Amino acid sequence: MFLAYAIVAVVLSLLLAFSAVADITRDPKITEGLKALGVPDSWFLPLGLVKIAGALGLLAGIAYRPLGIAAATGVVLYFLGAVMTHVRGGDKKGSATPAAIMLLAVAPLVLGVATV
Repeated sequence: MFLAYAIVAVVLSLLLAFSAVADITRDPKITEGLKALGVPDSWFLPLGLVKIAGALGLLAGIAYRPLGIAAATGVVLYFLGAVMTHVRGGDKKGSATPAAIMLLAVAPLVLGVATV
């Protein structure tokens, strides 16, 4: 179980880091779609920093599992909010990516709880 947690935590952390870079650098592929959903430009840096915090928390959770569980919970809630934002904005098709990441984030949460 530990190895499974570590692998999923590293993969999800890399995904979060790449996503955070796109937010922080204001990649037009990302920002244009989010602006159309009503996300203010001033939110991109904080959203990217939250993703980085989640990635670091997941990695730290390899050594200290309660932190990994807390980080995974935060990542699940973050992407639940992203799915809700897409659905409320009428972009149900665009909610597939955050929904997939949210489901991926459930894995370290479950594995972390199972290996405490």
